[in-house]
Formats: sequence, structure tokens, C-alpha cells
Amino acid sequence: MSQVIEMYIKSMKLSAGLNTRRIFEAWDQASGASRYTTRRFFRDGKLYVTLNSSMVRNQLSFQKEPLMAAVNQILINDELFIKDDPKVRYVEEIILK
Repeated sequence: MSQVIEMYIKSMKLSAGLNTRRIFEAWDQASGASRYTTRRFFRDGKLYVTLNSSMVRNQLSFQKEPLMAAVNQILINDELFIKDDPKVRYVEEIILK
């Protein structure tokens, strides 16, 4: 069933948007900072996150590498994340604003 869903997503060219959405949800889950996150943007492997708390931003800045690993692990385990999409792949860098 998951292969049929993946084929449908690819044929309708929805994978880039869906992958981006899955990355945002993985960020919320891994960071625990969804209530402080005001904006998220993903491009070229970089996840840009705007936070409304300087204390949370400072705390998360020390945890970028483990957060990135946690986000990518969530994506690896996510059946809806299209792993071979050329436009939106895994997170390579997190930039906090």
C-alpha cells in the first residue's frame, strides 16, 4: 500500500511540497519548540527557523547537530517522506533566526 501511495504522490508531482511539510513536522517533534516557532522555510538542504524567544533560540543553537540528526531520523522512519525526491531531501543545516 505504501508503494502505491508513493507512486501516486510522484505522479501528481506532490512530493516536494509534502516533503517540506514533513520536514516542518519533524522539526516540531524533534525540537519541542513548536510554540516558539513563528516561521519555517526549507531550501537547498537548509532549514531556516524563526523563533520568537531569544532564550529558546540560544538553547537550540547549542543543539543544532543533535537536532538535525533527530529530524533526519524522523524523516527516515516516515513512510510518507519521499526519500529520492531531487528537490527536497534531508536537512543538511539548521539556521536559527
